[in-house]
Amino acid sequence: MEIKTAERLKGIGEYYFSQKLREIDELNKQGKNIINLGIGSPDLPPHPDVIKVLQEESAKPDVHAYQSYKGSPVLRRAMSDWYKKWYNVDLNADTEILPLIGSKEGIMHMCMTYLNEGDEALVPNPGYPTYSAAVKLAGGKCVEYKLRAKNNYEPDFNKLEKRKLKKVKLMVVNYPQMPTGQLPSKELFEKIVAFGKKHNIMVVHDNPYSFILNENPLSLLSIEGAKNIVIELNSLSKSHNMAGWRVGMLSGAKERIEEVLRFKSNMDSGMFLPVQLAAAQALTLGKEWHDEVNKVYKARRKKVFELLDVLGCLYSTGQAGLFVWAAVPQKYKNGYQLSDKVLYSKNVFITPGGIVGSAGETYIRVSLCNKEEKIDEALQRIRAKARS
Repeated sequence: MEIKTAERLKGIGEYYFSQKLREIDELNKQGKNIINLGIGSPDLPPHPDVIKVLQEESAKPDVHAYQSYKGSPVLRRAMSDWYKKWYNVDLNADTEILPLIGSKEGIMHMCMTYLNEGDEALVPNPGYPTYSAAVKLAGGKCVEYKLRAKNNYEPDFNKLEKRKLKKVKLMVVNYPQMPTGQLPSKELFEKIVAFGKKHNIMVVHDNPYSFILNENPLSLLSIEGAKNIVIELNSLSKSHNMAGWRVGMLSGAKERIEEVLRFKSNMDSGMFLPVQLAAAQALTLGKEWHDEVNKVYKARRKKVFELLDVLGCLYSTGQAGLFVWAAVPQKYKNGYQLSDKVLYSKNVFITPGGIVGSAGETYIRVSLCNKEEKIDEALQRIRAKARS
């Protein structure tokens, strides 16, 4: 008996890390003790007060029922206050915010809500692979726009203007950019909003990295008139070390929230209430919290820079986010070749840049989500092999 998968899965492969982690697991079974510098999953814990709220609320007998599809009013108010405090953006907690079970699901919600078969979406290359996968799963067509170092990893609007844009309904942008770590400027955000308005293209801004190694968090919604054309995704995963908690948010005009809710309400029944209340507590944390987290990441990044120097890679020291993006030496065909060499000869895994798009083929990406001692151990392995 042959059971075929749906046509929508054509061209959608298994996530690269899913495959690679299995390979790393096999190597570890052989005693290789691989140091994984690949995946960007924060290894630091949330603030103790956040965990305390979760524990105390979970012990209550009346918090275990289904929750509102729009999330707890307590969480929505906390999200609204957080946007005002850090981004100077006014959001109506009742109508302009939709809590999500992680912002990753928001990408799919946006595509399923707005894309019909054959509609096009502009997606960055390099960029988070989920952008392209979500567009394809929704029946849309990906139209890639390349981000290049010579252009500060900003869209080339002159090239975009020369494209046929009639079928384009969505444009996905992501700043601070993953994987390049490029920080945005207000001028760039103004150009993005103007482009969306000019061509009647909804802009989806994925903004989970704005607090990591960045002193000036910026929201695309802070640009005048942006709310009419922009929906922004945000998350507590990186900023508050809560990746496994799956707490995100979608912010935008009341009409957009209502449209997305029509899809989302058929997909889930909301988050566990104690998780929402703990997330609300997390959003009250001040600058001292982010300073302490970034102090750790700065020390780790310094070690990663040393590691990249040994490998002969080129990189910018002004990157934000949980990764360091680096160009491989010319002696390597691509980032895959260097990644495999480091994995099989030095027992260290580094992500090849090609997994985030063809524009990343000659790059690698190193995660900061390992303790400084572990990064130093990887550095010593690479140095030792380099001398032998």
